[in-house]
Amino acid sequence: MQADQHSAMLWIIIGIAVLIIHFLPSYIAYSKNHPSKVLILVLNILMGWTGIGWLVLMFWSMKD
Repeated sequence: MQADQHSAMLWIIIGIAVLIIHFLPSYIAYSKNHPSKVLILVLNILMGWTGIGWLVLMFWSMKD
């Protein structure tokens, strides 16, 4: 039983880490008060799960 609880806790931690990484472009855009921050958030939700979409959004969020 103890191993099952540790495994479940590990999966929860991994899931939270994945969500944080997934929304990193949106966080950067909002923290820098990027002029297109809302569009970056919407595209992050819609296309952020693709690797290319996430990379494009990451570069866009860092651009001034």
